[in-house]
Amino acid sequence: MKNSFVVVLLLAIIFSACNHRSVNENNESFKTYFWLGSYTDGNSKGIYQYSLSDSGIVKLEKLAAISENPSFLTKSADGKFLLVVNENSSEGKVSLYQIINDSLVFVNSQISGGEHPCYITINQNNTVLTANYSSGSIGLHNLSEENTLSELLFKELHTGKSSHERQQGPHAHSVYFLEDDWVVSADLGSNQLWFSRLDSNQSILLMNDSIKISLPEGSGPRHLAITKAFEQIYVLNELSSTITLLQKDSGVYYRTLQHFSTLPVNFEGENLAADIHLSSDERFVYASNRGHNSIAVFERNMHNGSLQLVAHEIVRGEWPRNFALTPDNSFLLVANQHSNNIVVFKRNPENGTLQFVSETEAFAPVSILF
Repeated sequence: MKNSFVVVLLLAIIFSACNHRSVNENNESFKTYFWLGSYTDGNSKGIYQYSLSDSGIVKLEKLAAISENPSFLTKSADGKFLLVVNENSSEGKVSLYQIINDSLVFVNSQISGGEHPCYITINQNNTVLTANYSSGSIGLHNLSEENTLSELLFKELHTGKSSHERQQGPHAHSVYFLEDDWVVSADLGSNQLWFSRLDSNQSILLMNDSIKISLPEGSGPRHLAITKAFEQIYVLNELSSTITLLQKDSGVYYRTLQHFSTLPVNFEGENLAADIHLSSDERFVYASNRGHNSIAVFERNMHNGSLQLVAHEIVRGEWPRNFALTPDNSFLLVANQHSNNIVVFKRNPENGTLQFVSETEAFAPVSILF
C-alpha cells in the first residue's frame, strides 16, 4: 500500500511539472521577429522567420522564402525591404523581397557582379553594395524609386595577394558605408582594407589607393565593427583570429593602433574568426570563434578604444558563423552552422557577459537579422 502511494505521488508530481511547463510555454510572449539566412545544400530551403520571446525562447514561425544559399541578409533603411545575397559559385545573385506584415514577397533578382557574394549593405539613399568573395569584387546596385533592384551598375575589382594559402588572390568579404560617401571593404585575400568614394551621380566607386590599409601578414580581414562617429574601426581578422583597432586621423585616413587576440592564451587548436559587433552603447565588443566555438567578450575603453578581454562564452554548438544582438541589446543570438542550432544568451548590460538561455534547431544557419 505504501509503495502504491509513493507511485501515485510521483505521478502526480510529474503530471504537475508537465502542466506547469506547458503553462509557461503558453504564456511566452513572442513579439520580436527575425529572419534567418542559410546554406541550402542540405535540409534548408532558404529564408526562415523565427520569433523570440521576452524570456529568450526561440520559435520557428515558417519558411518565409525558398531561396538558394541566402547567406547574408540586410534591410532597407525604412525596413520595408529585405535584400539577400545568393552565394553561388557560377554566378552570384542579389535578391529583393518586400516585407509585408510578417511575410516576404519576392520582387526581383540581379547578378551580384561576381562569384560567391557573401555580404550586402544598403545606405539611406538606397545604394546597394555587395562583396563577392571568390571574384574579389564589389558590386553596386540601386533600389529604384519603383521599388525594384536595379541591374548591376558598377563593379570594383580588387587585386593583390598575401602569404596564406587562402590569400593567393583578392577575396572581398564585406563592405561598409562611411561618412561623406566613402566606402570601406575588407579583402581577406589581398590582406587589405580598400577605400573608395561613391559617386552617386555616375553610380560608380572611385578607389583611392593612397589610403589603403595593409594588415599584418596573414591576418585575413573579414568583417568590421565601426563606431557611430566613425572615429574607430575594429577589424576582425579571420585567419589570425585577431581584432585590429584603427583610429581616425583626418578625413577618411585611419592609422593602426593595436591588435587583440580573440582566443584564450592557452588555445592551440585551429580557429577561424567569423563575426564582430559592438553593443549599442559601444561599451562592449563581441567576436565569434569557429574552432574554439565561442563568443569573445571585450570591454571597450570609451576614450582610446582599446579592448580588455572579459570572457569567452562557449556557444553550445559548432562553427558560430554569424551572431546578432537584439534591437534592445538584451539578448545575443548565435547561428551555429555545423551543429544546426541557434543559441540564445541573455546579455548583462553592466559587464557585457553572456548567460545561456535556450537553443533551437535550425538547418545550416548563417545569418540572423532583426
